[in-house]
Parts: sequence; structure tokens; C-alpha cells
Amino acid sequence: MGRFLNPDNGAFSEAVNSEIYIDKTRLLEYINRVINTTSKFICNSRPRRFGKSMTADMLSAYYSRGCDSKELFKNYEISTVSSYEKNLNKYDVIHFDVQWCMMDAEDTDHVVDYINEGILQELREAYGQIIPDAVRTAYGAMSYIKAATGNKFVVIIDEWDVLIRDEAQNHTLQETYIDFLRGMFKGTEPSRYIALAYLTGILPIKKLKTQSALNNFEEFTMLDAGRMAPYVGFTEEEVHGLCEQYGCSYEQVKSWYDGYLLEDYQVYNPKAVVSVMLNGKYKSYWSNTGSYETIVPLINMDFDGLKSAIIEMLSGASVEVDVTSFQNDTVSFANRDDVLTYLIHLGYLAYDQDSRHVFIPNEEIRHELNHAVKRTRWNEMVTFQKESLALLDATLEKDGMEVAKGIEKIHTGYSSTIMYHDENSLSSVLTIAYLSSMQYYFKPIRELPTGRGFADFVYIPKPEYKADYPALVVELKWNKTADTALQQIKDRKYPQSLEPYTGNILLVGINYDKKTKEHSCVIENDKKQ
Repeated sequence: MGRFLNPDNGAFSEAVNSEIYIDKTRLLEYINRVINTTSKFICNSRPRRFGKSMTADMLSAYYSRGCDSKELFKNYEISTVSSYEKNLNKYDVIHFDVQWCMMDAEDTDHVVDYINEGILQELREAYGQIIPDAVRTAYGAMSYIKAATGNKFVVIIDEWDVLIRDEAQNHTLQETYIDFLRGMFKGTEPSRYIALAYLTGILPIKKLKTQSALNNFEEFTMLDAGRMAPYVGFTEEEVHGLCEQYGCSYEQVKSWYDGYLLEDYQVYNPKAVVSVMLNGKYKSYWSNTGSYETIVPLINMDFDGLKSAIIEMLSGASVEVDVTSFQNDTVSFANRDDVLTYLIHLGYLAYDQDSRHVFIPNEEIRHELNHAVKRTRWNEMVTFQKESLALLDATLEKDGMEVAKGIEKIHTGYSSTIMYHDENSLSSVLTIAYLSSMQYYFKPIRELPTGRGFADFVYIPKPEYKADYPALVVELKWNKTADTALQQIKDRKYPQSLEPYTGNILLVGINYDKKTKEHSCVIENDKKQ
């Protein structure tokens, strides 16, 4: 057992012995299917706090010859599949964390040498004279070992992209690192001595330079998680079970920590869920472990539409995004979509593959982005928050005329980024108009538009504000009347969908007349039966 070669199972043993451990060992069933095939090169990227290192430790504990993990895995799902014992502790595993190596090497410029020499030394200790004295690379030694013994390697690299992210301006180091990865994984010879390569980090494989080094890897990302989707975070079923066990409100946990859409799964932030179960406090657990300091300069970049997109999402809306141009690095930002795509990979935004829209996933992230925006001191944000607060007050006072004036004012101030031309633009302005509501209300529940009328927006107050703030059911109309909007709420019985909600409800009908460019609004209390 070494630091790089054939580690023991201690790290994963600590994970499963923790008070909360969710069984994700079924991932190994898929890995066992692709090991020793052309699909054996895997790059699985996900944000911090989403269990990257735990997954790497699990793979290491399962495949490493340096330990006997039969007892460790016997009570978990992987033990029930046919490939379980075939691959259990059968491989030479090389496992290292690039972030840790950067710290231990002290001199960042020589971190690749540190990794290479550390692996090579342990391979020489394990295989002796098989490796000629002239060999100077770890991957050269692996080739000789495979040729002499038939043994193949499982290579697991945690935080594989840290040099791409944190040392983006150090071109010499980047070239050295890319050459190392190319030697380890690319070409005919690596395909012989590699049984499995598993890289995990935050960013997908960088386009252009590292693409040629790693284009044989299958990628799983926050944009397209594929088969990895149920193993990225906690699923709804898993969180339901934890809430029952720890007596937590599932609805509150969902609103605070849910929201990542990966394939057919609603995925929760695992670190945050564990923290709220153990601490019982619904708050942001992001700042202490996330990359918060990196997002302030990101959202303050001078790209057209970036600030307006952030403000819209803070208001509860989603915005369209093109994720294809991002170069998967931290320097090649060309437009607002590149910034938004990077924020998806960091976990600050969620992505809907079907609609190609991006949005803030939950209250925890909304809390963090609000703080980040305040630090940027955007004049636009200050203005909208002030005007939005006045609009919310007018709504609660049932002053339809003031609400109409307020929406008109916000529309005028926002016309440079959102132009009125259809119901979608009216909806965008409404989300901005009620920006201040996000302090007191959950993200608005919004249905899809139908015909010429927009389905309702429903604002549910957070539990601590329920006594002072009513739920809001808002209906929008285009070239009709506010009374028509209000009547539709009643006719379609939208408030009935809130039957479990026992607080007060306000019905808000809003219309925009394209010809006169005027808004109108009527507001009533819901008359519950």
C-alpha cells in the first residue's frame, strides 16, 4: 500500500461509517461493464460538495489490490450484482488528488514532476527489476509492467482539472500537464495497460489543447449527466427517506437544496442535505466550502445581457442559454453564455437540457447569489429592488392602480434588455417586478403559456412569513382586460391547487394593452368556501 499505488480502503470506510451515508455503490455496476472495454475512459465532472472525492475513494476501495474490501461492501447494493466478486480488489490502482499534490509539492511549477516521480518510485518498489533504470515516466513503467506481468491499471484522478482552473495563465505548467495526461491515456500503448481511467473534477475536458490529449474519454457533466445522473447527488427518494428518519420537513428541504435537473432525476446537493439533517437549520451551507469568491468577478463581467439574466433568475425566472461555445477553462469567456455555462459547472446555476434554459436551483443558491450581487453594487439591482419593494407593498394593499404604475415603471427601466412584443416578455417583466418578493416568498410556481393567455404565477410565502404575507395567484393577459385575467383565475379555480395552504390568498389580474402601452391591474381576496 502506498500514497499513489494500491491505497487501502480507509477513506471509503470512514465515509460509510459516518452517521449519514447514502448507498451509491450501484455506480460500480456500470463501471464494471465498461472496464477493459473501449468505454473505459471516463471523465465525470460535478461541483464541489457533490461527492466527487467520496466516489473516487469508493472506486479505489473496490478495485485496489492494496486492501480486502469484501466485508466493507457486503451490505451494499453492488454486492448483489453478478460482476461484484469478479473485479473486487483485482487491480493495481493509481489514485491521487491533484489539489493535494499541488500543496504537498510546494512549488506549483513542479507539481507534475512530483506526481510522476511519486508514482514511478512506488511502481519500482512494487515491481523491481521489471522496470528498466532508463525509464523516467510513470506511464512508461506501467507499459513495461503490463508487458512483463499482464497486470493492467485502474487510474483514478481526483480534482483532475485544478491545474486547468487555478493555473490557467501558467502556460508552461499547462503544457507539461497536458503532455503528462497524453502520455498516460492517449494512444495504442495506454489502451493496453489501462483497464479503467476515471477522472473527476469541476470542469469538463478543455476544448482545443487538452481535447487532443483526452478525446478518448466519455464525459458526464452537469449539462449532460447521462448514466451518472442518480449518482451525482441525492435523489428525491433518498431525501424523502432522510427526512422521515431525521424528522425534517421534506418541502423545506426541497425548496432549499433541490433543483438540479439531471436526466429524469431531481438532484439535491448532498453536502447541504447532510448538514441540515444533522444541524436542523435551513440555511446556506455553501459559503464555507464553495467557490464563492470566484463568482463575484464572473457576474461582474461586462457582457451584454449578463446582468439582466442574473436579475431575472434572482426573480425566479429561467433564461435561455447556449452552452456550446464555452471552452471549459477560466480565461476564454467570450459572452454572457460562457459565464452562465461556467456557473452551471460550479453548481450556482442549474440547466434544463430539454428547454435549454438556465435557472437558480434553490433557496440556498439564491441566498449566495444575492450576496454576490450585493458585493458588485450594481446600480440596476439597487433600483429594481427599491421599485419592486414598493410594488409588493401596493399589491398587499390591493392597490391595483399603483401596481399597474409600478409594473409600467419597471418595464420602462428594463426596456433596454427586454422588449415588449408578446406574452413571454410580459412574463419576464413581471418576474423582475416582484424581485423583492423573493425575500419573503419561495420561487414562483409557473405553468406553461397556453393560447393567448399566460398561465398563473403562484407565490407561496416562506413559513416564517406566512402570518404576515398572503399567497399570491397572478394571472397575465395580453390585449384583454385585468378583469378578464381575474375572472380566469376564478373560472379555472387556480386557488384550489393551494388547498393544503391555510393562509390568506390574494388574486391578482394584470393586463397589458399593446396599442395604448398601458397596464391595468385588479386585486381581490380569495373567498374560500
